[in-house]
Amino acid sequence: MSSPEQPVSVPERSTRSAQDEPARPVPESAVTGEPLTAKVAGALRKGAAFLVVGAIGFLVDAGTYNALVFWGGEGVLYHSPLPAKIIAIAVATVVTYFGNKWWTFGHQQTDNPAREYLLYAVFNVIAIGLQLGCLGFSRYVLDLSSPLSDNISGTLVGQIVAVVFRYWAYDKFVFTGEPANKQQQ
Repeated sequence: MSSPEQPVSVPERSTRSAQDEPARPVPESAVTGEPLTAKVAGALRKGAAFLVVGAIGFLVDAGTYNALVFWGGEGVLYHSPLPAKIIAIAVATVVTYFGNKWWTFGHQQTDNPAREYLLYAVFNVIAIGLQLGCLGFSRYVLDLSSPLSDNISGTLVGQIVAVVFRYWAYDKFVFTGEPANKQQQ
């Protein structure tokens, strides 16, 4: 017995044109007309400027704190180190705000500097919390309390986490104005 032949289906040719196809994502550099190397160089410049401003802020923080607490053996706030640290952080925050505003993110102009500074302060408080969280995790969860473990968790790991967070937050929420060259056009 022979079985009846099954019809063979032949795939139909598509009559769709290129216009019917969904648009493919276009690389951002193709949209802006900016070469990829220029984008990478710009990102590296901005990242390096951010790190330099942060290093200056660190020096201002440490210098202010040490001047208030240890100037001449016993500084004016020798017996009040926490208020001295708060003052030092506040001074460093002002310095880094202007460094980041005018240099790191200087290409982005804003029409609301009060909003910008308020967000800057809020994100700095969050970043300080992240640093303290790293130290607290090391101390109270992992039960590590040596000077080495405190410096690794609070200063090294905490600072890295805080710096990455600050860079992201400043770029995404704080310094969000139009690029200066677009405003002039």
